[in-house]
Amino acid sequence: MKLRIPLLCLLLAAPLLALAQNDPITEAGRRGLLRRGQESPTEHEMTPAEWRRLQLAAADKSEEIMRRAQRQPGLLAQYMVMQAAYDDNNERAFRLIFGQYLSWFQTWIGDYDGAARSFSIAQPVQHDDAPSPLTGAWQARPADEVILELAKDRKAVFFNEAHSAPLTRTLTVQLLARLRAEGFTHFAAETLYVKEAEALRKRGYPTAKVGFYTEEPIYGEMVWAAQKLGYTIVAYDAEDAGVGDARERAGAQALYDQVFKRDPNARLVVNAGFGHIQKAGVYLGGSSMAKFFKKISNIDPLAVDQTMLIQHARSDQDHPWYTAVMQAAHPAQPFVYVDAGNKPWTLKPELYDVSVFFPRATESDGRPTWVGLGGTRLPYPVSSDLCRNQFPCMIEARYASEGEDAVAADRAVLNVIDPNAPMSQRVLSNHGSAQSRLYLYPGNYRLSAVDGHGRTVSSQSVTIAPAATKP
Repeated sequence: MKLRIPLLCLLLAAPLLALAQNDPITEAGRRGLLRRGQESPTEHEMTPAEWRRLQLAAADKSEEIMRRAQRQPGLLAQYMVMQAAYDDNNERAFRLIFGQYLSWFQTWIGDYDGAARSFSIAQPVQHDDAPSPLTGAWQARPADEVILELAKDRKAVFFNEAHSAPLTRTLTVQLLARLRAEGFTHFAAETLYVKEAEALRKRGYPTAKVGFYTEEPIYGEMVWAAQKLGYTIVAYDAEDAGVGDARERAGAQALYDQVFKRDPNARLVVNAGFGHIQKAGVYLGGSSMAKFFKKISNIDPLAVDQTMLIQHARSDQDHPWYTAVMQAAHPAQPFVYVDAGNKPWTLKPELYDVSVFFPRATESDGRPTWVGLGGTRLPYPVSSDLCRNQFPCMIEARYASEGEDAVAADRAVLNVIDPNAPMSQRVLSNHGSAQSRLYLYPGNYRLSAVDGHGRTVSSQSVTIAPAATKP
């Protein structure tokens, strides 16, 4: 099955600042994706029309490279094609567009730091931002506790994510079991494919064919967890509806038709990208999916923003409120601010009900510890011995009870290289390591080491024991 490639809708706000959205759209829809007309000329006095033309050409080239990469045998081989194409082309519009495509592959192979460097959405202060929570009588509380309290009387909870930053999926994964215990019945996620939803229900585990982003292990874990917890999985995203209102309205209608029209007593959890979940205002020149959903269903969803108050690869891209809050507090888990009446603070009061702050990342063996999902997944060290001197190699862990087509529970790439090696021999954002670690729930797994030609060079079974409890 050929992947549907999410094409981006890109707004250039300043010469070195890209604000972007990923949207699966048709070819016809893509030709209108820069219609907002707010792009800035480059430092060479390029007109907005010329800059838009360069971006569209870069999008065409990015798609062609991605299709070529997907013909390679294995995910690591595909990533290497993408990285080489990025390294070989310094043209500004190409790097701006293609960096997002590359970042998806970097998340799929577990290189989350590399993905953040390839693509991120800067968060300057904007006119509709609320004042910093540090300026009022707001108190910090754990995000999971507050969200569960806010969700108790809601029929629907909408979480958003940044597709190139899987950190923004972690809290949603951690909350699924507790939301299920509160009576939520259905789970929907962006870019799940309608034709694969029934196969997922029968098979019991996600594969890369289930949706575009499910190749990324934490996204796959999210779908896997929802399936195991007994949620009804909903593929709502309109694959052929185009972009803007057509897609947003179709997605909202599908959510209503597949969930509340069939069962008025249902309760729904949705995971979607960026502004698809904003409940008011203008989105992509029209209305968002959540805004259409409110109108169609007469249900006001709890909208949880997780995309704006996160750490970026460059500190100057962090929102100033985020920087100040991190300097004032040193949180160990995602948190939100509430007032004395437990009303939550939100960066965008008209758009979202609550905004989540994610702590700055800490790393171990080159991987961020948030991959451990709040300590529920335990670190398992892996070394170059598994690679049998075939570098680079990718270490994958799959649940022992699932097939080879299952999305890996976690992945890491190892690469032993000469520090003077040419760029063509480097992967993982131009660095190499002889060791790393996977993060896995307690249980039985099948570990595989795969080389750059898609060949399995070694495999073994491992058991992750539960963490020892303190006496």
